Amino acid sequence: MQKKQLSILVLLLIFISTSSFNILPKDVIRNDFKKYYDKLNVQGSFVIYSQNKDAYTYYNKEQTSQAFTPASTFKICNTLISLDSKVINDEQEVIKWDGKERQNPVWNHDTNMRDAFKNSTVWFYQELARRVGEAQMKKLIEKAHYGNCDISGGIDVFWLSGGLRVSPSQQIEFLRKLHGNELPFSKPSMDILKDIMIVDNKSKYVIRAKTGSGQQDGKYIGWYVGYVTTKDDVFYFSNCIQSTERNPNFNNARTEIANIILAEMGILK
Repeated sequence: MQKKQLSILVLLLIFISTSSFNILPKDVIRNDFKKYYDKLNVQGSFVIYSQNKDAYTYYNKEQTSQAFTPASTFKICNTLISLDSKVINDEQEVIKWDGKERQNPVWNHDTNMRDAFKNSTVWFYQELARRVGEAQMKKLIEKAHYGNCDISGGIDVFWLSGGLRVSPSQQIEFLRKLHGNELPFSKPSMDILKDIMIVDNKSKYVIRAKTGSGQQDGKYIGWYVGYVTTKDDVFYFSNCIQSTERNPNFNNARTEIANIILAEMGILK
């Protein structure tokens, strides 16, 4: 009887010891990332998710659940809605410029979806939203569970100055579903989006991403969201920055901070 009890005790200790080594933290907090935000005079948060490790790395984790205006990062969702709604045929179809001069000279000409996504051409995606219409837009945003699904404020401005809000964590979840073809849109539409999202195509990795810039509650809001595919993993990231003043570093900070962090983590190498 004593030998049996001893054997059971030994097995139990082995199980506990082995299990303790296999329990790895799912969340890693990197407070040291703050120095990159301080250097560029912005506040913000950063979250990255490793698909293979099923693990998150955070800077300012609390803020990653807060909702902000998506600004031009909504072009990711708007592209899918517009393609699936058949208001535009593909990424090559040209929409004629309305002739109104805008702040960014690259916007002031006829353009297609591929270039409009790359150049973040606001009027192009506003035209697509008007073509989709409020009823269809509301239906598909709710079906896709994008942010708070609030399209109040006008069909062509709800993601800029209207009611639409999305958190950094929600951005990550939407991108995960996009990469896995799990969004409620056709595969051809998702394939087009994935193609026009490519911002860097290297031998060891591919970055698909989108910037965004807007204002909310007296602050400037900047985004850089996307995902990196490597040989061994997929890393989804969201950098959301804020500032009470539009300093010269603001736009560059969106991408610069993210790229520094991704490189430091060994993802871009």
